[in-house]
Amino acid sequence: MAAHGENQQGHRPGIYKQKNKEHKHGRHRTKGEIERENKGRVSVMTLTKKQRKEQKKMDRRHKANQLRKNKKAQVLSEKRRLGSRDGPPHVVAVVPLHGRADVGAITKLLRGENAGGVVHQEQCISGISDSFGLILPRFKQRFVFMRQSTADMHSLLDVAKIADSLVFVLDSNEGWDSYGDYCLSCLFAQGLPSHALVCQGISDLPVKKRVESRRALSKITENRFPDARLFPLDSEQDATLLLRHLGTQRQRKLGFRSKRSHLLAQHVTFTPNGPTEGTGGGPTGLGTLCVSGYVRGRPLTVDRLVYICGHGDFQLSQIDAPADPLPLNLNVAKPAKPGKGGDVDMLDGGGDEAPVRVLMKADPSNRESLQAEAEVDPMDGEQTWPTEAELLEAEEARKKKCVMKVPKGTSDYQATWIVDEDEGEDEGSDLDEESSDEDDDMMDEAMDGEDEENDSQEPGSSCASEEEEEEEEVHSTERAGADQRYDEHMDEAAEEEGLKRYREARANEMFPDEVDTPLDVPARIRFQRYRGLKSFRSSPWDPMENLPPDYSRIFQFQSFERTRRRVLAEAAAEEEGALNGWYVTLHIIDVPFSVMESVQLGKPLALVSLLPHEQKMSVMHVLVRRHPSNTEPIRSKEELVFHCGFRRFRASPIFSQHTSADKHKMERFLRPDTPTVVSVYAPITFPPAGVLLFKQRDDGIQDLVAAGSLLSCDPQRVVLKRIVLSGHPFKINKRSAVARYMFFNRDDIMWFKPVELRTKWGRRGHIKEALGTHGHMKCVFDNQLRSQDTVLMNLYKRVYPRWTYDHYVPVPLPWNKREVIVEMDDLDME
Repeated sequence: MAAHGENQQGHRPGIYKQKNKEHKHGRHRTKGEIERENKGRVSVMTLTKKQRKEQKKMDRRHKANQLRKNKKAQVLSEKRRLGSRDGPPHVVAVVPLHGRADVGAITKLLRGENAGGVVHQEQCISGISDSFGLILPRFKQRFVFMRQSTADMHSLLDVAKIADSLVFVLDSNEGWDSYGDYCLSCLFAQGLPSHALVCQGISDLPVKKRVESRRALSKITENRFPDARLFPLDSEQDATLLLRHLGTQRQRKLGFRSKRSHLLAQHVTFTPNGPTEGTGGGPTGLGTLCVSGYVRGRPLTVDRLVYICGHGDFQLSQIDAPADPLPLNLNVAKPAKPGKGGDVDMLDGGGDEAPVRVLMKADPSNRESLQAEAEVDPMDGEQTWPTEAELLEAEEARKKKCVMKVPKGTSDYQATWIVDEDEGEDEGSDLDEESSDEDDDMMDEAMDGEDEENDSQEPGSSCASEEEEEEEEVHSTERAGADQRYDEHMDEAAEEEGLKRYREARANEMFPDEVDTPLDVPARIRFQRYRGLKSFRSSPWDPMENLPPDYSRIFQFQSFERTRRRVLAEAAAEEEGALNGWYVTLHIIDVPFSVMESVQLGKPLALVSLLPHEQKMSVMHVLVRRHPSNTEPIRSKEELVFHCGFRRFRASPIFSQHTSADKHKMERFLRPDTPTVVSVYAPITFPPAGVLLFKQRDDGIQDLVAAGSLLSCDPQRVVLKRIVLSGHPFKINKRSAVARYMFFNRDDIMWFKPVELRTKWGRRGHIKEALGTHGHMKCVFDNQLRSQDTVLMNLYKRVYPRWTYDHYVPVPLPWNKREVIVEMDDLDME
């Protein structure tokens, strides 16, 4: 029937037919297929938007290759320019690292005729006798060698800031001694330029022991210089290899000197001011200092200030261009005899001296000012005219007459000066509130000292007189042998001071920031400048609140980072002035004669051109890390010696933690295990710049304390000093406890009642009420306390550095490791 019937109609899907997604087989159109399909057509949205500079893969690769080639060409041009005719001479400082190192023999070999160089100028650097200019016709380079002693650490660091290369002279057996290792620590912390290692005496050894000696010395030096090559220097042939290495080695850049113009003085003269010259006239000892040398780094302009290392900031009057004292004129002459090549004629510029050209003179209207501090107007905070509300209050106060008992015959004017007893008490409290932060610090130190004295006096001190008699008997007998010689080098006052610092540092480590509440002074008066914070991280603190008077003397940037980028970009793009490699004479005005005296004493003179704003005072922050060689406790606000870039000064800083929050906790001591931020009043310096911190002993020796880098300039950085008041719970309930020994009167408890409490075991709570009048208080916590727990209260106040900035730093004495030799005959044998 189906065959004879009509054909059935097939099923057609309706609107409710399920439609599944197609399988994603992974075949997507490439960018090339999309471009071929579009055939150049661009959507309207793309046309209306800003065209993005998208490059293809080959274009990006070509661009990267071009940037790489340009960078390589720039590095090669700088490398070839140094020591050439167009660039400044290659300054090399020879530094001994061992007491037995003979630097004079090294310089003698470099002066030799067979070394390949020609000595063109002896004593080419003012103040340094063992310095000479050397021209190498074979390499078409010129060098300036100078011998730098390690006895003066300031001069050594100043020379390392200017020198292009350092040659370290080692001992063939020990490498360097303890003082040489200390000098290396300072140089590495500041920033070490290109260097080479030299040793003597290896050729005198037998042939079989030479390789073994060099291998042993290389093993000693690989800790400090892992990739450095060791050069034996016993002949003039070795000197030639050293000169070739110095001329072709890769130059290491120091950030703080590559962004500024600097100069090493090669000729210095001083002319005193006349009666009408300068700012102060002749009797003050000021004059004009003429410094000649080669410009290095950025171009030098006459309107910028210059900083003489260790002496201060000064202004320029003009820049001259005298003849080059170390010319490199390579003129190929005709051969005098057949078979001989061209000779190199080194023309001495002293034959027909060209007249000195004046490159530029300073414009008084455009010249940078020497103003370092902002002008302080003492009337800025005064109110010139009272407001209407104040006038009404004064009128009401005048109408309300106060009845007072005065002697008979006293006038109204005299009666106003008679102080009532209650008013006297109020005035006394007001005077206490006006005490400065320094007074609070002095009270803290005094309280710490009293606690130490009380701890040192034990109950068994009643027999003090008997012990004194015994000590007198012991001291009356003469000590013989090693003990007596050892005690001769002992400074009792320094030992006592060191013991005091050690105890303070140890107490701060064991009980951080804990302070005992005084018994004779109310806590609300003693700690009136402190406040409590709900959360140290999130609680607000206005950075412009209650600023000290010293903040009116400093300068502040709206955005220091933006200003730094702008100033450095302008300095990099500047092309006017004396360019790199020019031999110029700078006329520096109003310079004290002490600068010339330091040159006459044999110290090198280094100058640097300051960037805009770098002479102004502000609050500088330095990120440092404690040097492992120094373990003496360093207290906050203690005077330290700073080497910040080219600058050298003394100041009293404060220490704080390095965090990313808006508030930073002050550290009472410089911690040895973590990086610390050091805040100090100092002239503005744009990073990058290395920083060294020294502490001067009583005997004049300066020890390296810490090293780091410049962080920022921010007067609004909030540094908070924390104190912790502690109490003891002696009655503990389920969630409440009665604490004592935190306060000693009822008024103090009510004053600090809003401040949150915490315990050493992590409990949190608050004061509920005062019990009695002797300082007992009832506290409520989030959980039950333990009997061995301690109740704590954190209080904070903002602290600032001390204004003790001084650009004069005394010359340090040579550092030596004190060793006491004890003879075996003097030892008592049991």
